[in-house]
Amino acid sequence: MIDVINVQALNVRYQQTVALEQLSIQIPQTVRAAIVGPNGAGKSTFIKAILNLIPSQSQSIRLFHQPLDKVRHRVAYVPQTSQVNWQFPATVFDVVLMGISSKRFGFQRITNEQKERTLFALERMQLQDLANRQISQLSGGQKQRVFLARAMAQQAELYLLDEPLAGVDMKSEQLIMDYLVELQQSGKTSVTVHHDLNTVPDYFDYVVLLNKQLIAHGPTQTTFTPDLIALTYSGERK
Repeated sequence: MIDVINVQALNVRYQQTVALEQLSIQIPQTVRAAIVGPNGAGKSTFIKAILNLIPSQSQSIRLFHQPLDKVRHRVAYVPQTSQVNWQFPATVFDVVLMGISSKRFGFQRITNEQKERTLFALERMQLQDLANRQISQLSGGQKQRVFLARAMAQQAELYLLDEPLAGVDMKSEQLIMDYLVELQQSGKTSVTVHHDLNTVPDYFDYVVLLNKQLIAHGPTQTTFTPDLIALTYSGERK
């Protein structure tokens, strides 16, 4: 299998606290991958380090076998809703459009193709009736779907999602997971920080077990085992 993410010897520290230590991993293309581990295990840190959103040290971070700067347009990021300023004066349509128009330099007229991509993403996430609503007026599940729609409009090849199912309703959860299946079926890859161990076998076909260090990674069927889960959450390594 071709690697879409290849990280070698990644280290992240917050002042004197070790967040990730000597993490080396290759994640193959066209999987629905979950990153699983206890609170404080470095799951979100891993995603942010890949995207160069936080300071880190590593021998190498490659996406599609290239540095991030050369493939940034092929990568979409869905942050935690708690990290977003929801009081920013923007409509649902505006936020989704930003996934496309942020690549432009200076003011340019919105093209028909950009508008169509935005409207399609809104419809796919069942948000078309909320297109003109201010984002501050949305529910938790609706907010998460807005950011997934924004990522969808980018038409990326790699999707990095930071706890997209946290605090969402069942409708939103199903829409999000159905879309990740569609991405995979179209040859794309998703890597999702996930907290619910019960749904991992149903939702993901690849898993990364993480607790500041890499515990294990591989197909869910062979990697998401009781022994490896216990090792991940014990904080100890053999």
